[in-house]
Amino acid sequence: MEFSHIPILLDACIDGLAIRPEGIYLDGTAGGAGHSREIAKRLSGGWLYAIDQDPDAIETASERLAGLPATVLRGNFSQARSLLAQQGIHQINGALLDLGVSSHQLDARERGFSYLGDAPLDMRMSQSGPSAADLVNTLSREELAKILREYGEEPCAWTVAGRIVTARAHQPIKTTGQLAQIVASAMPPAVRRKDKNPARRSFQAIRIAVNGELDALDKGLDEIFDLLAPGGRFCIITFHSLEDRLVKQRFRRWCTACTCPPELPVCVCGGKAKARAITHKPIEADDAELERNRRSRSAKLRIIEKCATGIEPGEPNG
Repeated sequence: MEFSHIPILLDACIDGLAIRPEGIYLDGTAGGAGHSREIAKRLSGGWLYAIDQDPDAIETASERLAGLPATVLRGNFSQARSLLAQQGIHQINGALLDLGVSSHQLDARERGFSYLGDAPLDMRMSQSGPSAADLVNTLSREELAKILREYGEEPCAWTVAGRIVTARAHQPIKTTGQLAQIVASAMPPAVRRKDKNPARRSFQAIRIAVNGELDALDKGLDEIFDLLAPGGRFCIITFHSLEDRLVKQRFRRWCTACTCPPELPVCVCGGKAKARAITHKPIEADDAELERNRRSRSAKLRIIEKCATGIEPGEPNG
């Protein structure tokens, strides 16, 4: 199956990176190389490093970046520092993360990400390690409910977890179709009538747990920000509230100078901001992009720029 990929918010990402032809750039989520190609095409003397943990993406990105100033590396962006160090790179001029599951992973039913249809229950982005089937067939009801509640914000988490435990006692849950039916059976009739895809939140939660996505994001944010040279831009596209909240809070912390309690009339901490906000509100897809690509509807792009020496308390921040 061809690795389909329509790069989301492409123009905004390219503009946001403020690419210098001689600069060193990182695409931490290469996928189908849609963003990577456009970055690499703008380099003359510079270089792009594109990272992905999915073997399918590595193969595709390598083909699509052939002949361009780019190197494709296999791994998770949370390992950016060590992966780039192996290439002799210790500082970059910009970075992009396009988070979440790729179009190819969703469309390739055999990868087991989609609740539409029936396929082996897998969901592993790296195609290695424990699968979604391993998780749903071994974790306790309490552990499953916690995952569904925290990663899927599923209001029926305890009930869904109970149905999973009951179902697997009769036979192992091996396919996406089985799991989707079990989740739907746990929903009140009103929810089933209202929500066309009652399994959506549960599938998201299990996928995040299988791939350790939020832990990787938490670590990757710090690793990549530390790699940025002064003036370097960091662009991140998120697709659900958990990702976006983590990114927004980290960006806000880096862009905050004074950390004094609000009741103090003047700053006494002497803090300096590490970054300035380029976007004060997230950039979202316009009507034309939404019509071209329905998967852009929940995308939010946030951008910051690393400060040279920090912004003094009281100075404007972006």
